[in-house]
Amino acid sequence: MLRTTPPRPVDVTVYFPELAPLARNAVRLHPRAGVPATVDSSIGGPLLWPAREPWPTCPDHGSPWQRGVAPEDIRLRRRILAAAWRRPKEEGADLLSPEERATVDRISKGSRIPLDGPVPMVPVAQLYAADVPDLPRPDGADLLQLLWCPFDHDEDYLPRTELRWRTAADIADPLGAAPQPSVIGNNGYLPEPCVLHPETVTEYPAPHELREELAERIEAWEDQHDFYYQYDLGVAPGCKVGGHAPWSFSDPFPMVCPECGSGVRPLLTIDGSEWDGGSGSWRPVEDAGYTGLHFLGPANATQLNIGRGYSLQLYVCTASYHHPHLQNMQ
Repeated sequence: MLRTTPPRPVDVTVYFPELAPLARNAVRLHPRAGVPATVDSSIGGPLLWPAREPWPTCPDHGSPWQRGVAPEDIRLRRRILAAAWRRPKEEGADLLSPEERATVDRISKGSRIPLDGPVPMVPVAQLYAADVPDLPRPDGADLLQLLWCPFDHDEDYLPRTELRWRTAADIADPLGAAPQPSVIGNNGYLPEPCVLHPETVTEYPAPHELREELAERIEAWEDQHDFYYQYDLGVAPGCKVGGHAPWSFSDPFPMVCPECGSGVRPLLTIDGSEWDGGSGSWRPVEDAGYTGLHFLGPANATQLNIGRGYSLQLYVCTASYHHPHLQNMQ
């Protein structure tokens, strides 16, 4: 099914022509709950993985003193809460049945389970070039895979991520079932399986990246309108490929390749919400009637949560895709 971003409220380049050269294409991925296979682009779906290639584990997590929640319990809690909110509600009645309440409380408040060995990386995204227009990739590759450790890492309190570039036709003997972590350190790092509906849109830089004089003129112009440049005209929310960085709580800072010192560019943004709760101007027209709660419906189909509702951006070196990537939260 297609997902179509509504036209922007205005063409901002009519008012600020100097933004036109700064435009970039971004591909909104529009993840929606589904049952993806290894041949599909997905978030939270199975990866096309060579059977002879070891599945990556996190070198920083594997000790029994590190604890988490069983993945099946995380998914069970999500199912119970979603079903409860969809049921007709009687005034004054508890949202959950006694049995459901006991299960949710056990999962939410119960003791965390110790790790039983190295933590297998969790599949987060798989993108085929045939599905994602202009997917940045090395020569010959047509498949990008993202995995991460389902625990926070002390250096930035984000999951440790791994990227894999592949040529799908080279995988003649794919892995069957991938290993699963016994526990998840952060519930928001376990994605629900989603199929993708990629769509190309145009973005402009966040105000933080503009010349101060231009940013000030845009801010003054906003006072005469019912929308905001950053949230309605500039950077699209949600999971996407390419585009501009959604700078928010911090100002832009220099980022260079740690191996060669070259510049980097945005590759992939993972966001737990496809549109915000304000104007919702980026909400696809096919989802116009959706007004559900945060854990129901298309806006949050992945069930991912980065930090306190932020997004995770991955950047790649402009000189070589094989150099270490960078990550940042905004």
